Amino acid sequence: MTDSSTQGIKTVLHPVSDLAAAKAVYTALLGVTPQADESYYVGFEAGGQHIGLVPGGGSQGMTAPVAYWHVSDIEAKLAEVTAAGATVKEPAHDVGGGRLVATFTDPDGNVLGLLQDR
Repeated sequence: MTDSSTQGIKTVLHPVSDLAAAKAVYTALLGVTPQADESYYVGFEAGGQHIGLVPGGGSQGMTAPVAYWHVSDIEAKLAEVTAAGATVKEPAHDVGGGRLVATFTDPDGNVLGLLQDR
């Protein structure tokens, strides 16, 4: 049997309309410079968490920050949460470097994320 337990929330992605302005605020808030700083994504490592800024997040279906639960088997966890009543919003897909992400909604429409590093 595959272990599909979570490792907790370690990643939170925030949709932003102005990446440069948001980067300045989050740099001040977190007290660290971005670990990833690209035109399509800015990511910070702070306090054992990854905080990401996603420009144009609204166009990607993100209207609020999304917390990502880290898991060892994303497909197994998606199957478990959908069997329990969740609805897949974005199926598991590779976002680079072997990292898989997926999102789903709970019965109230809240968007939650799953993340698996290969």
